[in-house]
Amino acid sequence: MTRYVVIGSSGSGKTTLARQIAERLGIPHIELDALHWGPGWTGATPEVMRERVAVATDGPAWALDGNYSKSRDVAWSRATHLIWLDYSFPLVFWRILSRTVRRAVSQEELWNGNRESLRMMFSRESILLWVLKTYWRRRREYPELLARPKYSHLTVFRFRSPGETEQWLAGLRKA
Repeated sequence: MTRYVVIGSSGSGKTTLARQIAERLGIPHIELDALHWGPGWTGATPEVMRERVAVATDGPAWALDGNYSKSRDVAWSRATHLIWLDYSFPLVFWRILSRTVRRAVSQEELWNGNRESLRMMFSRESILLWVLKTYWRRRREYPELLARPKYSHLTVFRFRSPGETEQWLAGLRKA
């Protein structure tokens, strides 16, 4: 009964790591972006998001990625382990920039028919602006959240480099 939550800035590699954990352990992968974003980049209401996360995390084991505050308490209270990918700003910004350009050029479908575009990259809804607005706030916010008694049950890993993360993942074995 191992339940992982992977958090970090956009572009840190949350989805990739959660997917790798799920594959390695043979457990479901839950991507919060897929639960949140409907067609036309319509976001789920807090009530709908909380219900979707409650249903998705009802199983005995899973690996979940995402930072949605509106459903954080649902996922974190059910998790056994939390992994914080706390990488440097230049690294996550480079990753989000290159990923966004790649997705916009390839027109890769993300969730429910949504695709990123070069136009979107330079709009008010830009993921690049989102990273600029949220990166430092999350670095302040997470230690405070993790210090709360309601999350004291979590085994927390804070990785500050991809190398640390890869080393931990290499040692992860199915129970």
